[in-house]
Amino acid sequence: MGLSPSLHLRQSQSLVMTPQLLQSIRLLQLTRGELEQFIAGEIERNPLLEHEAGGEEPAAAGEPAPRGGAEAMAERLDSSLENLFPDDPGRREAIGPDLSAQWRSAGGNGLATGEAWDLEAVAAAPITLGAHVQEQIAFAFQSPQERLLAQELADGLDEAGYLSVDLAEIAERTGADRPLLDRVLATCQTFDPPGLFARSLAECLALQLKARDRLDPAMQALLSHLDLLARRDFAGLKRLCGVDEEDLVEMLAEIRALDPKPGTAFTRAPADPVVPDVFVRRAAEGGWVVELNQEALPRVLVNQAYYATVSARADQAEKAFLSECLQSANWLVRSLDQRARTILKVAGEIVRRQDAFLLHGVRHLRPLKLRDVAEAIGMHESTVSRVAANKYMMTPRGLFELRYFFTAALAAADGGEAHSAEAVRERIRRLIEAEDAGNVLSDDALVAALREDGIEVARRTVAKYREAMNIPSSVQRRREKKALAGLGA
Repeated sequence: MGLSPSLHLRQSQSLVMTPQLLQSIRLLQLTRGELEQFIAGEIERNPLLEHEAGGEEPAAAGEPAPRGGAEAMAERLDSSLENLFPDDPGRREAIGPDLSAQWRSAGGNGLATGEAWDLEAVAAAPITLGAHVQEQIAFAFQSPQERLLAQELADGLDEAGYLSVDLAEIAERTGADRPLLDRVLATCQTFDPPGLFARSLAECLALQLKARDRLDPAMQALLSHLDLLARRDFAGLKRLCGVDEEDLVEMLAEIRALDPKPGTAFTRAPADPVVPDVFVRRAAEGGWVVELNQEALPRVLVNQAYYATVSARADQAEKAFLSECLQSANWLVRSLDQRARTILKVAGEIVRRQDAFLLHGVRHLRPLKLRDVAEAIGMHESTVSRVAANKYMMTPRGLFELRYFFTAALAAADGGEAHSAEAVRERIRRLIEAEDAGNVLSDDALVAALREDGIEVARRTVAKYREAMNIPSSVQRRREKKALAGLGA
C-alpha cells in the first residue's frame, strides 16, 4: 500500500481563549481600585471611550453663564476700591486694573476656573523615619566624625526603628574606636520618639521607660524576663522583681502603654476605606433586597458621535483603526455590564442561602461551597471564585467579604444538617469567654460541649481552630486566670 499526501476538510468544535474572553475574565476578578486603573488606561488608549460624568446643567437661553472664582474676586476688588477711595477715581483706575488682571490670570490655583482648593495637592509630604533622624543628628553632634558614625547607625535602622547592624561591623568599616561608637549610640538612643536605635525588644522598652523616669531595678528585672510575661507566669515575676501584687499590676499597665515598634509611626500609610460592591437590606414585606453599589460601578460610554464625525473624513487605514477602537470599546462596555450582572447573581444566591445568618448571626451561618452557588446560577465554579475574591457586601450584620460566606461543613452529631466551620469557631470562642478561674475547659471538654450542641468535631480540629483564633491552651488560660484572681483583677 503506497503513501501519498492528500487534503481533507473536517469540522470540529473547540474552546478558544480569545483576547476578549481573557479581558472579561480579568475584569471579573479585579478590585474596585484595579478596575478604575484599568479603565483609565483603556480611555487613554482608545479615543472613543470616555467617562460618563454628570456635568452641570447648561444655563438657560438669555441667562449669563456662571462666573468663576476669579471673576467674583475681581468684582469684590472693584467694590473694595470704591469704598476705600470714594473721592479719588484716578487712584482706583491706577490700582484696580493691575490687581484685577492678576486675579484673572492666576491659573492653576483654582481661582480662574472657580474650582475649590485641593488641600491634598498642597499638603506637605509625610516625614520619613530617616529624615526625622537626620534632623536630630544635625543638632545632637558637632564633630564630623561623630556625625558620620551617627549616620552609619541611622542607615542600619529597620522600619520598626530597631538597629539591625552589628556595631563591630560599623567600627571595622569606619575605623572608629568602639568606646566612641558606643557613646554615639547612647546619644542616638535619646532621640525622639523614645525606643529608636534599640537592639532588642527589652532594650526598646527600657529606653522608653528611661525617658519616663520609670526604669527602676524592679522594672529592669521584669524586662529581663519577658519570656515569663509571655507565658503569663505572674507568680514568678513577683518573686523575681521583688514586688507585691499591686505593684506588679501597675508595672504591667506601664508595659502595655509602651510602643514596641516606635519606627512604624513614620511608615504607616493611610488606610484605604473598603467600599462595598453590594448592599443588602431588609425589605418592608419580608425577604432581602440585593442591589449593586452604583458609586462603585465604573461608568464608561462609547462616543458614537465622535466616531461618525471622524470616520467620515478618514482614509482607509484610519477607518480600520477606528473600527478596531469601536469594537474594543463596545466589548469593554458589554464586559463591564456582564461583570455587574454576575456579581449581582452571586450575591443574590449567597443572601438566599445565608438568610439565617443575616437574621440571627454567625451561629446560624450555613456551610457553603463554590460549587453550590455555581450550580444554582448556572455558571462555572471558577467564575464564582473570581467574583468572591476582593468583593465586599454590606449587610445589616456588617461588612463582609464574599469569601466569608463560603465555609467548610462539619457533620452534625445527630446526623442532621451540617454546621459551618465559622459558626463552630464562634461557638468555641463563646465557650472560652464564659470560663472562670475554677472552670477552664480543655480541648476534650470543648469537644464534649460542642457534641451537646449537636456538633461532631475531633479534638485536633478544636485545637486547630483555637490556635487560629490566637487562644492559648487550657493550661495557660488556667494559670493566667489564677494569677489574675490573685492580683485582684
